Amino acid sequence: MDPRDSKAEPPLELDTVKTNDSEIGVAKAEVVPTYDTKQTKALLRKIDRHLIPFLSLLYLLSFLDRTNIGNAKLFGLEKSLRLVGNQYNTALCVFFVTYVLFEVPSNMVLKRWRASMWFPIIMLGWGIVMTLTGLVKDFNGLVIARVFLGIAESGLFPGVNYYITLWYCRRECAFRAAIFFSAATVAGAFGGLLARGINEMAGMGGRPGWAWIFILEGLLTVFIAIAAFWVLADSPKTASFLSEDEAKEVQARLAHDNEDLAAHYDTKFMWHAFLDWKIWMQCIAYLGILAPLYSFSLFLPSIIAAMGFSAATSQLLTVPPYVLGCLCTVLGGYYSDKLGKRGIFLFGFCSLAIIGYILLIATKVPAAQYIGTFLAACGVYPMIPIMVMWNGNNIGGSVKRGVGIAMQIGFGNCGGIIASFVYRNQDKPRYFTGHGTILAFLGLALIFIIIQMVCLTRINKKRDEAYGSPEGYTSDMKRAESDRGNDASFFRYTI
Repeated sequence: MDPRDSKAEPPLELDTVKTNDSEIGVAKAEVVPTYDTKQTKALLRKIDRHLIPFLSLLYLLSFLDRTNIGNAKLFGLEKSLRLVGNQYNTALCVFFVTYVLFEVPSNMVLKRWRASMWFPIIMLGWGIVMTLTGLVKDFNGLVIARVFLGIAESGLFPGVNYYITLWYCRRECAFRAAIFFSAATVAGAFGGLLARGINEMAGMGGRPGWAWIFILEGLLTVFIAIAAFWVLADSPKTASFLSEDEAKEVQARLAHDNEDLAAHYDTKFMWHAFLDWKIWMQCIAYLGILAPLYSFSLFLPSIIAAMGFSAATSQLLTVPPYVLGCLCTVLGGYYSDKLGKRGIFLFGFCSLAIIGYILLIATKVPAAQYIGTFLAACGVYPMIPIMVMWNGNNIGGSVKRGVGIAMQIGFGNCGGIIASFVYRNQDKPRYFTGHGTILAFLGLALIFIIIQMVCLTRINKKRDEAYGSPEGYTSDMKRAESDRGNDASFFRYTI
């Protein structure tokens, strides 16, 4: 039955006011955005200034702390800890095991608790773990440290991607997520330079240079984590940097953008997420992207060193690909939001990454291989924020969205487990197994991106034919389907 067949009264929202004798239903006018374009832009810039730089700093430290082991490897970590065979790869792998297991529970905690407490607490945890990693003396100690690092870091990336949706409308999220995620490329560039300098401290306190990389970067994270308790806001409603009028406008914009879909907590929405085939398609596509991302982040110094460069020079040569990757990430997110499209950008960036890895595997000329690292960085990194926001845009209801994003990121991070083992010491200098495996994952991602574009376009077309334009719905009609999420007849998917 078409939900618009019934005649709707003017949209009213019933609040319940308790008295000593009874409960009285009080009609409240529908909340709608009131700012004009100029005021809205000013409001968004104000939110951007207070949120995005600091969130980006948090992720920069997170990515720096999880991938600096690749820099430490070049400066003697394996020799100092007497690692043999695949022990180094195993140490990489265990991080992702706990990271994946704790992502969904972490997002559930964030949904029920305060962001201004949760983010700093987990950050303080991984900062302490990272600092102590500089004190490990053998393989067992390194593995234990990586296990706890995965637990502590698991809540940041999915949590921030969910947190962003509490402040911005659907078509405003990808650009902000891109700026946030671009911190990963900055971490790659900054990490190489920082490691090169910190390694000069070798011998101080009786610790090797690679140990000081962990210790100093961990202490920096602890310091920023303490500051985060006072910097982060929980929501637009309680943000001290917004006036009462601005807070109401943000909430009105989000309510309008969310199309009156359910925002209350109910375990049934978790099951809705687990049983939604579209989320699982996103998970598989994201897996195809995350394996290349982590292999690139963890092994780029080794890949460049295998081209014939020294350890110190290799660290410096990692910087330019990351810088260009950062630029592409921000521009990709900006134009994806501007055009309101996700799939076509993912298709283009994935194709670019495939070309980059073809150059890495098909030639032994160092110059051509190095160009391949640029194309790989410019293709892989921009896909991450666009893919996550594509998933978030197409999930109706805040609880289902929070679970769906955590599912996608958790499943996708299994790619990190695989990436930990595909670049082996015995395969250098050409790394045929590693490059070939990553090409296969990129091909998998490309296929699922295309399938989703086709399927979602067909669903939108069928709903338009059956129910007409969503513009014809009143708020009462939408609220009648609020619990159906993205299955509601008025919901249209972002393509």
